Amino acid sequence: MIETCAGVLAAPDEDLVERARRGESPAREELFRRHFDVAYRVAYRLLGNEQDALDAVQDGFLKGVVHLAEFDGRSIFRTWLLRIVTNAALDGGRRKRRRPTVPLGDGETDGFEPSVTDDPSLGMLRGDLRRKIDQALAKLGPETRQTFVLFAEAELSYKEIAECQGLPIGTVMSRLHYARQKLQSHLEGIDG
Repeated sequence: MIETCAGVLAAPDEDLVERARRGESPAREELFRRHFDVAYRVAYRLLGNEQDALDAVQDGFLKGVVHLAEFDGRSIFRTWLLRIVTNAALDGGRRKRRRPTVPLGDGETDGFEPSVTDDPSLGMLRGDLRRKIDQALAKLGPETRQTFVLFAEAELSYKEIAECQGLPIGTVMSRLHYARQKLQSHLEGIDG
């Protein structure tokens, strides 16, 4: 039976996983398409480079497809997939070492600066703030940065982060507290 595109789009992840396991390409494509943005944001925050992040997402998604039969449903699919992508990003980062953030005078925005049509100075301030946040994140240790990125960018709960990283919830809470303190101290004095 051939299902309409709308049927695949409306299906919950659990149904798509079962369909993908049976070899249904549209289900597999939708499953990974709906989680691409969050996977990319996590990889980008961990690696600090667009191309490295895209490579990590691709590697993670390929591993996810290959090992989809091993997904046991103890966590939600998104958490399982983000753990794979996070590991791929960390592996890629170890291979290449974290690249520095874009210098202030470069002038390239790599497509991720917010567009501000009514006040050009606001766009510049946001760009400066984004660079300062990236620099502050780079100063966190890798485990703390990973935990914070899963919380802030992937919007995972403490429980989901604990499952994703294989940690007790108390450790997740401790890392997030530490990350907030370090980021706050690094960003003190920034207006707006």
